Amino acid sequence: MKQYFNLFDFTQKVNYKTEVLAGLTVAMTMIPESLSFAILAGFPPLVGLYAAFIMGLVTAILGGRPGLVSGGAGATVIVLIALMKSNGLEYVFAAVALAGVLQILVGLFKLGKFIRLVPQPVMFGFVNGLAIIIFMSQLEQFKTIVNGESVWLSGNPLYIMLGLVLLTIGIVLFFPKITKAVPASLVAIIVVFGLVLGLGIHTKTVADIASISGGFPPFHIPNIDWTFETLKLVFPYALIMASVGLTEGLLTLNLVDEITGTKGKGNRECIAQGSANILNGFFFGMGGCPMIAQTLVNLSAGSRARLSGIIAALTILVIILFGAPVIEKLPIAALVGVMIMVAIGTFEWISFRIINKMPKQDIFVGVLVALITILLHNLALAVLIGVIISALVFAWESAKRIRAKKYVDEKGVKHYEIYGPLFFGSTTAFAEKFDIANDPNEVIIDFKESKIADMSAIDAVNKLTERYAKIGKKIHLRHLSADCRQLLHNADDVIDINIIEDPTYKVAID
Repeated sequence: MKQYFNLFDFTQKVNYKTEVLAGLTVAMTMIPESLSFAILAGFPPLVGLYAAFIMGLVTAILGGRPGLVSGGAGATVIVLIALMKSNGLEYVFAAVALAGVLQILVGLFKLGKFIRLVPQPVMFGFVNGLAIIIFMSQLEQFKTIVNGESVWLSGNPLYIMLGLVLLTIGIVLFFPKITKAVPASLVAIIVVFGLVLGLGIHTKTVADIASISGGFPPFHIPNIDWTFETLKLVFPYALIMASVGLTEGLLTLNLVDEITGTKGKGNRECIAQGSANILNGFFFGMGGCPMIAQTLVNLSAGSRARLSGIIAALTILVIILFGAPVIEKLPIAALVGVMIMVAIGTFEWISFRIINKMPKQDIFVGVLVALITILLHNLALAVLIGVIISALVFAWESAKRIRAKKYVDEKGVKHYEIYGPLFFGSTTAFAEKFDIANDPNEVIIDFKESKIADMSAIDAVNKLTERYAKIGKKIHLRHLSADCRQLLHNADDVIDINIIEDPTYKVAID
């Protein structure tokens, strides 16, 4: 039964107190963020909280690794703003459900492994960009609405807000020196909450963002025209949302792997995300993905098991059903202070220490990914551009490495020993190595230290044989690996070459 229904690792030692306290802390930080993004997108506030509950619960149970926290993330919500403005909430729900289907397909076809193609400079840029976004989003809490316009706080309200934020930061920094039995973030929230209530301090609270009182998420089939035209409208949004969610999710999973020294399951996480988003589409949720800020809050609170994510999700549901009057009085300053510390902890400060040791192209990629993440809030685009540029740089550097050692043996045969990969980027340099006009009638190209990698390489070899053939000279290939010979065999309609017998490598005679 275990191999078919292995949801939990019961061999893992769980610290229940740590997990429960971490879950409560995560819930406190997730509520205002989910509400803020829901309001930003023009959704009803509860749609954000429902997404936090559904995403959090499903991915905590089914997800790819313990410790990873999912919710109504801004990265995916931003994608849907245009659809919300043009077609309304019902089409948003349809797009969320379709995105879930796409994410499940990625997991089923085991495509999550391609996250391995993301280089370290892209990871640095991704994490640093997210840290700056987390920090910058907290500055919005220092604004208030006056006559329908958003303006910065000033005077006593500003000083009170700053004072409470600094108090929160101070508690988060210094409380662990007293004890680590209770998460410092939760202690900071409780202390500042008690101080504000006890002294009657007037400051911005969760209620100033939106009311969070409601019922259990209701089942609801999106009220749309179920036609091909609707699919054409919704599919692009669903595809982008699925891509953004999986990119942020799998990169966050890799980050948790590094922090905890364990290995998560990317494809399982894709399926869990997709399942949660399908439920979101049919239960009034705005959809979401793993949230790096809340994940780091969870890990810093000591969580290493799935229980904290389950506790966080159930806490949000209980608050929606029963606890709204209390939580709505929670001072925003306490949550801002916690999130600022999360942003500071998220930033890869080591990237500054090693910047003078990194290649210039890696520095450029890291900075570019961070800028795209910050300016466009499009994580999928940022990572895609970073990977493409890194791949092009790698191809360029590899292309410069192809070399040829030349000599003529006692039989008058010219030998070219090729070093470095032969692929689309190195074909020009490869062709320039040969002195066709002055070479003897028989030439051997030795690929012991090289490899024919793609169709461009096959074409380059073919053109070379044609040029030698035109002047009556013969060319042979030696030391081809099995996969190279198979590649040439598959292209035998394109290329006509001689592969000479090599007793060491057992290559076949053409």
